[in-house]
Amino acid sequence: MTKLKTLIVENHQLIIDSYIKALEEVSKKIPEITFDIIVAKNCDEANIEVEHAIAFGRLDLVLLDISLAPSIDGKIIAGDDIGIKIRHHFPNTKIIVSTHLTDNFRLINILESLSPNSLLLKNELNFKKLTESIENVIYEIPYYSHSILKLVRQLISNDYDLDQIDRKMLYHLSLGAKTKDLPDIINLSLAGVERRKRRLNQIFNNEKKSDKDLLKLAKDKGFI
Repeated sequence: MTKLKTLIVENHQLIIDSYIKALEEVSKKIPEITFDIIVAKNCDEANIEVEHAIAFGRLDLVLLDISLAPSIDGKIIAGDDIGIKIRHHFPNTKIIVSTHLTDNFRLINILESLSPNSLLLKNELNFKKLTESIENVIYEIPYYSHSILKLVRQLISNDYDLDQIDRKMLYHLSLGAKTKDLPDIINLSLAGVERRKRRLNQIFNNEKKSDKDLLKLAKDKGFI
């Protein structure tokens, strides 16, 4: 019998209950596995449990929500930070992320920073998919929502050499930031920002050179 130390980080009780039922269902299907479940409903509670695991134990499986209120001291902004800390201290922990977030910039950032074993969009999630996700992850098989798979395939098939700074620029431009505002947001000089924009216009073959057209092309390719 294998008992998996399992941390649920989620602030909605109905979703917590669904996770627990899904874990129970998986135990029925795989009788040799049980789950020792701990629940944290905010960043502070989650951080306490992670610190306890670092000091005294382990974490085998984490079901992680991203949209959590920041910690009281403001050092932990959202679920991403909890996931990064877990991944740093427990690189082999299975992490299942579920989120209401839908913008591509944030989703790509989650994939890159957390390397989750599963990334699920809550608006595509049902009980069957949740149990499938847990089963797959236990057996070392990645499991992603349909939209996440589409995004990953789109990015892999696109021959665009964009780094995190490029995507961050596009993201903030899409939110309405002006070029002159970007040095205050991104650690680049105005000249550096302008060089990046010229390069992005070349990459996306943006002949009109306008931000509106650049953003449309980047959105069509799944980068924002």
